[in-house]
Amino acid sequence: MSDAPDLEFLPGEMGVYFHWPFCASKCPYCDFNAHVADNVSHERWRAAYQRAVSHYAEMLPDKRVVSIFFGGGTPSLMEPESVAAAIDAVRAGWPCSNTLEVTLEANPTSVEAAKLAAFREAGVNRVSLGVQALNDADLSFLGRAHDAAQAVHAIKISQEIFERVSFDLIYARPSQTLEGWRDELCRALDLARGHMSLYQLTIERSTPFYLRSKRGEFVMPGEAMGADFYHLTQDVTEEAGMPAYEVSNHAVAGQECRHNMIYWTGADYIGIGPGAHGRFMRDGAVYASRDHHAPEVWLSRVEADGSGAHPFEAVDAAGRFEAGLMTGLRLCGGVDVEALSKTSGKSFNDMVDLKKLDVAVREGWAVFDGVRLRLTREGILRLNALLPYLLV
Repeated sequence: MSDAPDLEFLPGEMGVYFHWPFCASKCPYCDFNAHVADNVSHERWRAAYQRAVSHYAEMLPDKRVVSIFFGGGTPSLMEPESVAAAIDAVRAGWPCSNTLEVTLEANPTSVEAAKLAAFREAGVNRVSLGVQALNDADLSFLGRAHDAAQAVHAIKISQEIFERVSFDLIYARPSQTLEGWRDELCRALDLARGHMSLYQLTIERSTPFYLRSKRGEFVMPGEAMGADFYHLTQDVTEEAGMPAYEVSNHAVAGQECRHNMIYWTGADYIGIGPGAHGRFMRDGAVYASRDHHAPEVWLSRVEADGSGAHPFEAVDAAGRFEAGLMTGLRLCGGVDVEALSKTSGKSFNDMVDLKKLDVAVREGWAVFDGVRLRLTREGILRLNALLPYLLV
């Protein structure tokens, strides 16, 4: 196995995210910036990614890249030459870690699985497969283009090519039982090598599933049942030696996703591609970036100006603290309050209502020893409500 990834980042270390906005078809639960297109000019997109990297490299010359992530959309639909060109542009623009993590998301269809070796040659060293379920009925319900046999095959092929492989599953699906999920999760753990992402199905307003659920075509598990699914997931994965290190991500020690840890620990990252976000320090100030959402508009702007981003927004001290608390509490290890105060420029005691924090601790939602603040399982289930509750 490769060396364990570094999970703490030095000032100036950053990740680079590339968003590929195209899919062969759009899943009914997905609210990501993904589009179905009949014709994509890979040459134009390849050149645009290279130009956008050069633009950021000129603007942020004093960075060091520790991770690259190709997300989407379906980045495994990219030509391997485009992936290689983007990676080469990053390496040309900045110094890179000797243990640079390069992740590419892929679907387990036979067409995409056949390209995995070419992606390895392009410089990818970690792959994340969107499996989502291990039974054909639920895969059909979720709108996936693969069946369970293809998913298992893709996992095994990936593990032959890459040392680091992850895959996603969605649980708390309509009509799914706890015992059914336990059996499916145990099969997944038998297949897994070090990392899995396990998400509860949520119904977003901008998706076909939202309208279908409103029409009564299916019924989602209630809040109590959702909590039961969550606790079962933690019990089974902990027993198998792959506990959660973040709300939805599970890993054997040393196999955590370095790129996602950048997000959750508040390190710098830039986002390149339609709708991609970034957050980085420049000239002593922290800025948030957001690239234009529409693929053709983004592409045209990069070709004309070198960047598809909207004007950067400065993030003030309070915003830095709130963002750091929000992402840090997603981690099962919680957040170092002194470090958060130092990096944000805002005092923990000024930003957090200590009386409400005491309530959260007494209710069993949080643990605070004066150094680190972390949420318990019950707190994680209330994460979205706890954050605004705790902040002054």
